[in-house]
Amino acid sequence: MSLFARRRRPLSFGTTFVLLLFMALGFSRLPLLAADVPGSNALRITPVVPQAAPKPSPPPIPLANVLAPNIDVSKYLVSEKYDGVRAVWDGSVLRFRSGNVVNAPRWFLSKLPATPLDGELWIARGKFDQLSGVVRKSIPIDDEWRQVSYMIFEQPNGIGTFEERVGRIQRVVASANFAQLKAVEHFRVGNRLALKLKLDEVVKGGGEGLMLHQADAPFTVGRSDVLIKVKPEQDAEAVVLRHLPGEGKFAGMLGALEVKTPDGVVFRLGTGFSDAVRKQPPAVGATVTYRYRELTKNGVPRFASFLRERVDP
Repeated sequence: MSLFARRRRPLSFGTTFVLLLFMALGFSRLPLLAADVPGSNALRITPVVPQAAPKPSPPPIPLANVLAPNIDVSKYLVSEKYDGVRAVWDGSVLRFRSGNVVNAPRWFLSKLPATPLDGELWIARGKFDQLSGVVRKSIPIDDEWRQVSYMIFEQPNGIGTFEERVGRIQRVVASANFAQLKAVEHFRVGNRLALKLKLDEVVKGGGEGLMLHQADAPFTVGRSDVLIKVKPEQDAEAVVLRHLPGEGKFAGMLGALEVKTPDGVVFRLGTGFSDAVRKQPPAVGATVTYRYRELTKNGVPRFASFLRERVDP
């Protein structure tokens, strides 16, 4: 016999109110058990707490190394390094590097081809913060997204060499006939001097740097010399271990971050912070991006300065 079939009296006002409250809060399944207290109409309510959704897996993509002395730059195709947000299109869903879905407008997604693509969401040189604010919103704003370009530089799991994939990307982008979908332009340099001159030109114009992709390489996942980044200053990521208090004019604020690199090197970041960041620094456990000139023989970054906190949507 059911719980309700056994009841001789109607539910009290208090019990009815609690039930309605839980229903309003969205509990779709509420196992109800009789309190078994003589003379009581009370119900013991055990809400079912929804389980957190599993964390998405990052898409398998190429990641860049820094330029090493033994690299022959003449074997690479070169392009500008766009200071945007990495996004991977699998033919139906657009995802961040973290694996989370990019909440782009439907009209934007509907114009992307069925072919998987890898690239950078980008507005313009020097506009990273603006771009980041646009693409990370849970509810996209159409007027903001009309400023965003999707700069394509790779075809996930594409066959053939990188040079062959570049040609295929150009054809796919042209067929899409979508002005905001663009194939990244690539070119060759004969030596390091030519590379340096091009780097200086891009940086002088407000660009971030250059990317080198080995022309004869198959599609390669992970960090390797197949993909190289070249910048006036290098950047890398580290995890915050603790906050060190400021002194003097920074008293009561952050003085420095103690951080650890993926290789296990622990060091301090003490420059590059705005007053706003010093007042509300990245939390312990957060990942931050920093700039540096070179590494010491012990692997410690020299002249390291804070750039930004990495926020994965």
